[in-house]
Amino acid sequence: MRRPTSQEPSARSRQVEAEASDGEGGRDVGTTQQDTAPVTVLSKKTKQPMECFLVQPKETNKDATKIKKRRKKKITDILAKSEPKPGTPEDLQKLMKDYYSSSRSVIELEELKLPDSYFLKSNDLTHSLSSYLKEICPKWAKLQKNHTEKKSVLMLIICSSAIRALELMRSMTAFRGDSKVMKLFAKHIKVQQQVKLLEKRAVHLAVGTPGRIKELVKQGGLDLNPLKFLVFDWNWRDQKLRRMMDIPEIRKEVFELLEMGVLSLCKSESLKLGLF
Repeated sequence: MRRPTSQEPSARSRQVEAEASDGEGGRDVGTTQQDTAPVTVLSKKTKQPMECFLVQPKETNKDATKIKKRRKKKITDILAKSEPKPGTPEDLQKLMKDYYSSSRSVIELEELKLPDSYFLKSNDLTHSLSSYLKEICPKWAKLQKNHTEKKSVLMLIICSSAIRALELMRSMTAFRGDSKVMKLFAKHIKVQQQVKLLEKRAVHLAVGTPGRIKELVKQGGLDLNPLKFLVFDWNWRDQKLRRMMDIPEIRKEVFELLEMGVLSLCKSESLKLGLF
């Protein structure tokens, strides 16, 4: 007799189905994990800020280097570390050559040369103004008595400012004696007022700025022909450690004044230059 066919699956078939279902389930889980895991992709947007961030410090370093170089070139930084040196005739000659080299011909530059014979002894930084003037002009008392011409001076001291002019006038009391002294600068004094004062009396000694002195010469209020001594306040430095010839405006006015008759008087040996 045949055995009745069982409707229930055999143990072997159930085991095969279980392994098949486990295999499919494992593949689904693995696929799901791969799909849901975050993938870090570097986009262009994330790279660009990093590139800008790296480039920016380089530019800043370059700018900082440029600023440091500029600071080293400042005259206050240079002079603060250097020892003061007295001015020499060669210093003035070099400044004139540098100033006129781009605008004058070779022949004109030769005419502007200042030989050493034009100069008095320079201050070696050991003198006060009175002691220096006594050294370069030991016969001052006699010279001032013989000077009676109006609209002129025997000695002219050129400085950078009105305040400095007043300081110089106070510091040369021991030298000037009973000389008639006049201040020639623009602060609180008009040109016409100074012209009238020069016309009224003979002045022996004057202290002033090159701009105002040049203007007085232009207007005929000051005659340079009787001038015997022209002294530059060369070595004094202001709060920024600048000498008068370090200031472009003052340097320009000094050179223009030299061409308004000073150089010709030096060539005729009637005028001497001094560097205090």
